[in-house]
Amino acid sequence: MTMKKTIIITTAILAGLCANAAPKLPAPTTPNPGLKYYYPVPKAKKPTTANYDVVVYGGTPGGVGAAIQARRMGKTSALYVFRRHVGGLTSAGLTETDIGKKNAIGGMAVEFFERVGKWRQYRPSEAERVFLEMLVDAGVPVFFEHRLEKVEKKDGKITKITFENGNAVKGKMFVDATYEGDLFAMAGCSYMVGREDNSRFNEDYNGTYFSKHSHIPRFDVDPYKVKGDPSSGLLEGITDTKVEKLGVADKKLQSYCFRMWAMKNGKKTPWYKPENYRPERYALLSRYVNSAPDPDFWNLRYSRGPLKLNEGDCNNAGPISLDHVGYNFGWAEGSYAEREKIFQDHVNYQQGFMYFLANDPSIPAKLRARINAFGLDAYEFPETRNWPHDLYIREARRLLSDYVMTQAHCTGKEVVKDSVGLGSYQMDSHHVERVVKDGKMYVEGGFEKKVKRSYPVSFKSIVPKRAECTNLAVPVALSASHVAFGSIRMEPVFMILGQSGATAACMAIDGNGIIQDVDYKKLRAKLLIDEQILDTPFVPKGKKRN
Repeated sequence: MTMKKTIIITTAILAGLCANAAPKLPAPTTPNPGLKYYYPVPKAKKPTTANYDVVVYGGTPGGVGAAIQARRMGKTSALYVFRRHVGGLTSAGLTETDIGKKNAIGGMAVEFFERVGKWRQYRPSEAERVFLEMLVDAGVPVFFEHRLEKVEKKDGKITKITFENGNAVKGKMFVDATYEGDLFAMAGCSYMVGREDNSRFNEDYNGTYFSKHSHIPRFDVDPYKVKGDPSSGLLEGITDTKVEKLGVADKKLQSYCFRMWAMKNGKKTPWYKPENYRPERYALLSRYVNSAPDPDFWNLRYSRGPLKLNEGDCNNAGPISLDHVGYNFGWAEGSYAEREKIFQDHVNYQQGFMYFLANDPSIPAKLRARINAFGLDAYEFPETRNWPHDLYIREARRLLSDYVMTQAHCTGKEVVKDSVGLGSYQMDSHHVERVVKDGKMYVEGGFEKKVKRSYPVSFKSIVPKRAECTNLAVPVALSASHVAFGSIRMEPVFMILGQSGATAACMAIDGNGIIQDVDYKKLRAKLLIDEQILDTPFVPKGKKRN
């Protein structure tokens, strides 16, 4: 049902859900929005101003967890979503879940996995169905197609946020659960974008960094349009950036892609040619693929690539793959219109990448046949022609609070005493740029560094500086260096931190209204009651960690 151009989830909607289909939501306010990040939404004829104890902005797992937790603690809450789906990347294709260490996952995140019935390779539509069911069970209203336009503050507190359609909401506490940190930025909180200099947080892998992990080129690749001729210019996808010193800060971001959901033996949609398809865009891909000793080299797995292609969740795998390297730098601080241009560029690049591999005569016939054995899963993402509806925003803005999680926390050299959840995945960044060095193509910015043990994430890292805002929690774009965020930025961890952030917000409402003043001992006790895991699990010597 619709109310004043706002979609509210009801049990009637859930009755139409099934495991192999996307949620049957009411018709969009704009007919056929298609595969777009940002599309016009009509102004509300009679704008309304709602009022809730806890207002959550952002439909990520962190946002879902925060909104549900607030209701379970007896507070009113609502979830406001930029587009038409809940679950973030978890319901947009990233279902081969980056869990890290399973024994570090607790609280509502475990409940989610138990309701889905598995921990990895569940369908995206199954994930969204479960998220919607959990929201309905908790009595959380969800407002889709609400894009933040204005934030009002008084005495260091957010009092009201207004959306582009004219609707607004007041609250006692707010949660920024966006991947981009849009709410805290508009509220005037400090933040970081890109990579810090290694010297800032005494780290080893921040700033400019030449990759040494499995996604480096398997073969030397000539970067020039005419081989061996620098005067001919660089192939598309390679920049003329000169990296003269390692560990230097910049505002560049690790690359993004779509997590496609593929099918081989079932009903599938063939790889289709996108609008604005340009074969010359993939000259670098062709050159790289044909540098292999034979077509059988490419196994369509992480170990060789050129992409990870299998039934289910597919991902980038290699230096020239699904990641649109170097073309997302304006996303973090870009306007909605600017982000839409980047979004569409990524759509065209990745759809064209698959079409090129499947059809271009420069690609060896055996590899083309392997690609064409697969297609997009015809049961997933029907609203957008079986293409994932969300781009994988691996990193954008990050809060700069009074406390910053860094490499030292991930490696166990520093251990916080105010844990609100655990991180455990490797320190990980996808490539930032492809550059030229010694007449060859190199990839810059990617790293994969092991985390031996799970580690606690500080409560102080998910709340802003007291001087900037006292009624806001930030469980997704939290206060962490580029290196540490590369480990923390996993979807289950976001749900864990969303639950913990909302718990603190509810306790602040019952206290003096300042989230930074929440008594950590009481917060910890409540989190443990709710089965959050706050301390690194003990593993007997000789036993393998899971």
